[in-house]
Amino acid sequence: MITNAPHTERYAKVIEVSKRVRWDIERDVIRGRGFDYGKAFLPAGLSLVDELGFLSPADQRLLSQVQGRSYAYIFGLAERFIAAKVMQVAQAKALDDQVALEALVRMTDEELKHQAMFRRLETMMAADMPAGYAMTADANAVAQAVLGASTWAVLALTLDIELFTQAHYRASIEPDAGISELWKDVFLFHWREESQHAILDELELLREDARLSAAQRDAAVDDLIALVGAVDGILQAQAKADAAYFGAISGHGRDAERAAAIETGVLKAYRWQYIVSGVMEPRFQKVLFGLVDAAQAARIQAALAPLTYAVPAQPAGPLPMAA
Repeated sequence: MITNAPHTERYAKVIEVSKRVRWDIERDVIRGRGFDYGKAFLPAGLSLVDELGFLSPADQRLLSQVQGRSYAYIFGLAERFIAAKVMQVAQAKALDDQVALEALVRMTDEELKHQAMFRRLETMMAADMPAGYAMTADANAVAQAVLGASTWAVLALTLDIELFTQAHYRASIEPDAGISELWKDVFLFHWREESQHAILDELELLREDARLSAAQRDAAVDDLIALVGAVDGILQAQAKADAAYFGAISGHGRDAERAAAIETGVLKAYRWQYIVSGVMEPRFQKVLFGLVDAAQAARIQAALAPLTYAVPAQPAGPLPMAA
């Protein structure tokens, strides 16, 4: 029987923090408020709207709101498969480490709550924003596809997502005093719980890795590369839809050159948000590249190379991809 006994204290600490930071969607986050459409949603460090020099400040604000709507929607997509995978992992502990089981059950409950919050936000934004916005992927279809990959690959992708969630909040959302107050609060409360989830992701990834043969790990690396490619496919479709929506409601869609530049800029922003910023996260690099050999690391780097352009024009430095 596999046991997590050496890590029980870490699981117990996650439970303690989970109880302390527990929040309610309506009572603690929304509090009867609506979004302030006179302010941006996503800060420029994530939306990259300031790289589209022909947009007025009002246009940049609107595009940040369109991107912000998709930022919440795509998180909801991710959390559908994350909750399902965590339930699978927890099931293996049902008759084993009960502290670890409780921590994972709490994580599942919190991920379900996050999905409910993002659905609530979409309902609010759909009522306030012009018609025509489209969500291009189905959450259940995405989850089914992701869950077809190896557990190692899904846990690695999950760790990446939950680490960049924290990085986005700390580096861009929290310091920006000019974004909608409700938007900032949504991701403050989200960050508080995701911080604990990343600890569990890392513990479970390391545990899963210890079970694998060299051949199984090699196949899992291929699964991870395929999952990143699938994520990029979702981002390409959503960027195209969002650029068309923004073009229609802003009037920029009537100019073919500007419309193309907007689509290119939105895709760059989405690749930065959902792939490249996570790959650059130091903790993720330490964990991932600590598990793979040099040839596997090279395969991962080669797969990511076409996306590494997607960093903010300023003050981005070289992408740290070293193992």
